Amino acid sequence: MKTARTIAVFDFDGTLTTRDSFLAFIRYAHGTWRYYAGFALHAPMLILMLMGLYSGSKAKQRIFAHFFKGWQYSRFKSLGQSFYAEIEKIRNEKVINKMQEHITKGHTVYVISASLPEWLEPWCLKQGAKAVMATEIEVDESGLVTGRFKTKNCSGQEKVKRLLEIEPDREEYFLYAYGNSTGDKQLLSFADQSTLVTTSKSDEKHQ
Repeated sequence: MKTARTIAVFDFDGTLTTRDSFLAFIRYAHGTWRYYAGFALHAPMLILMLMGLYSGSKAKQRIFAHFFKGWQYSRFKSLGQSFYAEIEKIRNEKVINKMQEHITKGHTVYVISASLPEWLEPWCLKQGAKAVMATEIEVDESGLVTGRFKTKNCSGQEKVKRLLEIEPDREEYFLYAYGNSTGDKQLLSFADQSTLVTTSKSDEKHQ
């Protein structure tokens, strides 16, 4: 009898980390003053989002465009790589240890996140993840960040979709899933065994 493969899928923000890396990366790239000024400028939109009257995914893209539209992609990617040290400061050791347990047992580990691969991949691949599925950004022919996303925001049902794109034979593997928010709900429900991660931090997690 063929033994089923085992796959473990981890969310990133608030699961492998204790805080939201998307927000932390903006602050890292622009500094505290510009960070708060940019969010103050978008306060009306953010209030509507919190009231459920504006799409969180659209709000996220508008924030991204405000801070990074027109950047050279090479600069953006380089900053993502140097952000590795900042991620180390917000490690969630308990969940990272669980990830390492899966890797030690020979399980295939993926990270699926609404954040961006430019800073996720350097860190996650170093930890032993096989691949990262995330929200990808659009870059024009001259190498400039357009401010738009090339893929759908990788949250909710999109996480399940992205997993099935890379692992379509669902009946052939046992699936563990780890997440911490409503953006992980569908993925957790899709798994054979799921873990809802909680932390003591009060930082908001983007969806």
